Amino acid sequence: MKKLSIWALGFLLSGLSATVIAETKIAVVDVARAIFSTDVAKTRQEELQRTSEFSAQQAKYDGLMADMKALQKELEGNAMTASPEKAAEYKKKVDYLRADIELVSRKLQAEVKDLENRILREMQPKALEAVKELVAEEQVTLLLQREAVITADPQMDLTPKLIDRMNKKTQ
Repeated sequence: MKKLSIWALGFLLSGLSATVIAETKIAVVDVARAIFSTDVAKTRQEELQRTSEFSAQQAKYDGLMADMKALQKELEGNAMTASPEKAAEYKKKVDYLRADIELVSRKLQAEVKDLENRILREMQPKALEAVKELVAEEQVTLLLQREAVITADPQMDLTPKLIDRMNKKTQ
């Protein structure tokens, strides 16, 4: 008799769980991707790239990379015949170029990171408002951050709808 009542309780609970699960609408969203995919964010990124300071740094970086490739090609061609002094000179040039490239790269990355932080500060409140509206509109009972989900049906991803809604809010 005891086994029968435990089995019946388990059966009832499994039916209840299935009912609860059937009524649960789960969705995923990538808020950061949505923010950086908005027209506002894309415009700000293009504006940064057009600034004279950023363009100058990018041109300097490209020039240094070209110099590095040319030096490496020269080094490959003379590797067998170079004297120890010449090899040390090449190494010194490569080290200097590498240091210059790293410095310019860090400057570019700092500019991009600063822009990303400004965009996030500006757009995050609008994104959260849009997420709340979507959750209510789509009757979502459980919303997960996309990065925390291993796999999800693309129909469950609200990110494209979030991007559209944010673009409409920021026009």
